[in-house]
Amino acid sequence: MIGLSHYLIISGILFAIGLVGVLRRKNLLMLFFATEIMLNAANVAFAAVSNYYHDLTGQMFAFFIIAVAASEVAVGLGLLIVLYKKFGTLDLDDLASMKG
Repeated sequence: MIGLSHYLIISGILFAIGLVGVLRRKNLLMLFFATEIMLNAANVAFAAVSNYYHDLTGQMFAFFIIAVAASEVAVGLGLLIVLYKKFGTLDLDDLASMKG
């Protein structure tokens, strides 16, 4: 039987994968993907705990996180397009170097 601990372990693994992606941060697009993975890990944990305690509060938080993630994608992808058109790359090392 699959219990709460199984869902929390999966959530922890997903969060760790997202954290590794954020810390590596070679490409801005991959940075956004990694933050989405971390947000989805939180969603899994909230929904699992909510189901375990038979309370809808965790699921409401998960829906709020989904709304925040959707707005992040909308604004973030617009900014990525502008950065790519201006600099021709999405590599953070190239964008961080100062050009006179």
